[in-house]
Amino acid sequence: MTRGFVTLLNKEMLRFFKVGVQTIAAPVLTAALYLLIFSHVLADRVTVFEGVRYTSFLIPGLVMMSVLQNAFANSSSSMIQSKITGNIVFVLLPPLSHLEIFFAYVLASMVRGLTVGSGVFLFTAWFADLSFAAPAWIAVFALLGSAILGTMGLVVGIWAEKFDQIAVFQNFIIMPMTFLSGVFYSVTSLPAIWQTLSHLNPFFYMVDGFRYGFFGVSDVSPWTSLAVVCAALVVTAAFTLRLLTSGYKLRY
Repeated sequence: MTRGFVTLLNKEMLRFFKVGVQTIAAPVLTAALYLLIFSHVLADRVTVFEGVRYTSFLIPGLVMMSVLQNAFANSSSSMIQSKITGNIVFVLLPPLSHLEIFFAYVLASMVRGLTVGSGVFLFTAWFADLSFAAPAWIAVFALLGSAILGTMGLVVGIWAEKFDQIAVFQNFIIMPMTFLSGVFYSVTSLPAIWQTLSHLNPFFYMVDGFRYGFFGVSDVSPWTSLAVVCAALVVTAAFTLRLLTSGYKLRY
């Protein structure tokens, strides 16, 4: 661990902590509003897992959704901002390896995602009784999910040339994939064709595995979810490192 890596990591974390109202408090409030609205409308009408109230079912999904979206937002916005302002040169010129740059951006994104997720959990846990059937699975999927989305955010930040492209990717890919991952429902309640499509969505396995840690039940085996999520992390990380090594859209 070099001083340059630590400095870049600190810089990335300070970047979002200094505007915590926007980067942490606002997402927590958004998730709380989702909980209040959906639980009020559906709490007495929907039963997903036997013995689990809908409000309790919803909270892990909202926590994981917040983790994923904010991990992506951190690395993507940081990279595009550095490119637009030109200060990316101060990252590329120092003797930092591509691995150090990669881990600094991704770890900072994980910290932001997990911080927001923890805030959402602490706020929403007052509204329902939650169990912790398998805490290790909660930690594993939270860490892996935030790492994958932090990596994806870095890819998009490298590819994009303006903030509008980040917004398009976030609104038309990240948001739909998150909402269609079983955050608000169990995929077993869907028609067969939509269940099949859900199983092609890697976000589904992140949410389902994370929820398994709370209730000990899930739509698919947590081991299947773990295998899919690990494979997704390996692929996205390898692709990102390839982009960093080639200097794609970073060196002009």
